[in-house]
Amino acid sequence: QVQLVESGGGLVQAGGSLRLSCAASGVTFRNRGMAWFRQVPGKERELIVAVLWSGGTTDSADSVQGRFTISRDDAKNMVYLQMNNLKPEDTAVYYCAADRNPWGAGRGPYAYWGQGTQVTVSS
Repeated sequence: QVQLVESGGGLVQAGGSLRLSCAASGVTFRNRGMAWFRQVPGKERELIVAVLWSGGTTDSADSVQGRFTISRDDAKNMVYLQMNNLKPEDTAVYYCAADRNPWGAGRGPYAYWGQGTQVTVSS
């Protein structure tokens, strides 16, 4: 069974940091692009940052540039999202996703999604 499980969300004050983790199991993700999305109730899910199957960042939303960093540890089948200088507008449910096809840039189409982890930033 293929699974992506996010963790690391929580409540943090504005200006603080969090690191989200995405643990993959059931299939090797080392040859797949990966991405982090976020969603606020009533809005569409937003791609915020993506990483190549080989490790380089391929996409980063303007709203998080310079603050959020994606990384991957293929030996552990893990993807991370380091979030610094958090703002109240970063409050959302955060999801990780894996490309359907191997050797991609993390821009989709996506075959696998996690269940999401809530991040709440207080002002």
